[in-house]
Amino acid sequence: MHPHPPVPPTTPPTAPPTMPPGAGLRHSIAEFIHARRNQDRGHGLFELESDRLLEVNLRGTVWTKTGSMVAYVGGVKFTREGVFEHGLGKFLKRAVSGEGTQLTKAEGTGRVYLADDAKKITILGLQGDDIFVNGNDVLAFEPTLQWDVKMMRKMVGMLSGGLFNLRFTGTGMLAITTHFDPLALEVRPGHPVFTDPNATVAWSGSLSPTLNLDASLGTFLGRGSGESLQMRFEGQGFVIVQPMEEIYFQRQQG
Repeated sequence: MHPHPPVPPTTPPTAPPTMPPGAGLRHSIAEFIHARRNQDRGHGLFELESDRLLEVNLRGTVWTKTGSMVAYVGGVKFTREGVFEHGLGKFLKRAVSGEGTQLTKAEGTGRVYLADDAKKITILGLQGDDIFVNGNDVLAFEPTLQWDVKMMRKMVGMLSGGLFNLRFTGTGMLAITTHFDPLALEVRPGHPVFTDPNATVAWSGSLSPTLNLDASLGTFLGRGSGESLQMRFEGQGFVIVQPMEEIYFQRQQG
C-alpha cells in the first residue's frame, strides 16, 4: 500500500486591493462629456434624455410648465402666458378655482431641456384621446391639443383647493411628471377603483370621480388622507397614480 502524498499547505486567498470610495466613478473630463452628452435618438418632438429630463426638438411652438426649462440650444423665445391669452373663460375658472398652473410658451427652432423637481417623466401621445391631469403634473404639451380647466363635481363643500384639473383632448404630445414610477389601474364596469386624492395623477376623460368618505377611520388630522378620503372611479377607463402623496386636497375646517 502506497502512502498518500503529502497535501500541500493551503494558501489563503489574496484579498483584492482596496479602492478609495468613489474611485470607480471617476472620469476624465473627456470621458464624462462623452458619456453624458445629449443623444438624438430620432424620437421626434419629445424625447427623453433620461427618465427625468425631457428634450423638446422644437420646430414651432410648445407650451411648458413655467420654471421647468433647465437649458436650451438654438433660437428659442420664451413668453409667459398672458392673463387672457387662453380666453376669458379659462382666466375666470383659474381665478375661482385657485388652479395655479402657470404656462410658458417656447417658440422657435432648437432644443429645449425640461425637468421638474427631478420627477419622472412620461410622454403620452394622444390620438383623439381625452384625459384629465393634475395641473401640477403637466410638464409640456403641443398646441394642437385642446385643454380646459375642469371642476371635479360633487366635491365642492367637502374640500378646499385641488377641485380643478386640466382636461386635454385631441391629437398631440403631452408630457406629465410623477414621483417615481407611475401605476396605471384599469377601471371596469362593476369594479370601481379607489385612490388617494394626493397620489392621483391622471385619469381617462370617460370617468367622473366622486369622493368616498370613510368616517370610521377617524379625523383627517389637519390634512387630506387617502385612508379616510378617497376618489371613487366607476365606469370604463383608467387611473394613473404615483407612489407618493402631494398635498393638493384638504378638508375644509370649521
